[in-house]
Amino acid sequence: MENLKWGSFKEKLQANPEMVLQFQYAEDKWVDASYHITEIKQAPITSVDCGGVMNKWTEVIVQLWEPQGQEQDRAMQVSKALSIVNLVEKALPLDADAIVKIEFGNTQFDTRQMLPKNITASSDNLIVDLRPDAVQCKAIERGGSCGTNDKGEECCKPVVEVKPKIKLQNLAENAACCTPGGGCC
Repeated sequence: MENLKWGSFKEKLQANPEMVLQFQYAEDKWVDASYHITEIKQAPITSVDCGGVMNKWTEVIVQLWEPQGQEQDRAMQVSKALSIVNLVEKALPLDADAIVKIEFGNTQFDTRQMLPKNITASSDNLIVDLRPDAVQCKAIERGGSCGTNDKGEECCKPVVEVKPKIKLQNLAENAACCTPGGGCC
């Protein structure tokens, strides 16, 4: 499944402003209704993978925080989340093609960045189903393999440019050519 892009995520929010925004971070585990969106980050990423190939992409990271001792019965409305998005975008235009990640953690769940895998409407709730991001090998994504192939070659070696071999000529063997008056100069 392709990662959700910021433009699509924002469109889903804009289509449901009166709903309540809920985040599920594991099976039957929900971000507490008292959560706040504390910041929205835009991170341009530049990396070089194990095959020596440079990769570039952008991520928009929405950070959620559960304050201690501020339990609420109902989470924020999507319209409130959109007002935060609009405030952020006045100062920082967010890339519509950026990958969306939600950063969250609490006392029972280590802080991590997760991917919205599904967004569904259920009664008056807009539910964002979060799943952990997975480590991946970009060589595999390019159609290669990770590790050693059937020829014993490793995909993760840096790309080496093959230079043409130059045939050297021993001029001493053909000394007659390069003698005074030999006509080579």
